[in-house]
Amino acid sequence: MSLTSAHTWDAVVVPESTAEVVELSQGGGFRLLVDAGATGGALGANRLTLAPGADGARPHHHALSSELFYVLAGTMEFLLGERIVTAGRGSLIVVPPATVHAFGAAPGSTAEALVVMAPGVERFEYFRRLGRIAQGQDSFDGLLPEQDRFDVHFADDTAWLRARAR
Repeated sequence: MSLTSAHTWDAVVVPESTAEVVELSQGGGFRLLVDAGATGGALGANRLTLAPGADGARPHHHALSSELFYVLAGTMEFLLGERIVTAGRGSLIVVPPATVHAFGAAPGSTAEALVVMAPGVERFEYFRRLGRIAQGQDSFDGLLPEQDRFDVHFADDTAWLRARAR
């Protein structure tokens, strides 16, 4: 591919004040920055804030996308395949497609991360549904038929639950 090849989308600028906020339990939430449609499918991005020790996502994998996490503040824990990794401010984590992963704020710590998926999948509705689930307005079981649509394929969470129960 040439550096001068045509692209199908324009540069995107999302001022913080215009990003949609989806609230999670305990004061955490997503700031929805850009969805795949605005980037020609190149990527999607959000900013995630987690309350002290809060889970961010149960074990899952993405069939199509890699997921990048840049820890902006606090400390996070990640399940990466069979490993549990602790990552503090300034850490970069890249999860390839098909790798089962989960994440949350480390016990006793808040966390904030920039999360980028590439290639992008239209996922803003997924985050909105997570917000409704966190607020008790929807059920997790309603997401199960949507795993292909959102490229979020849930996995067994025994190891993650055991690690988080410490």
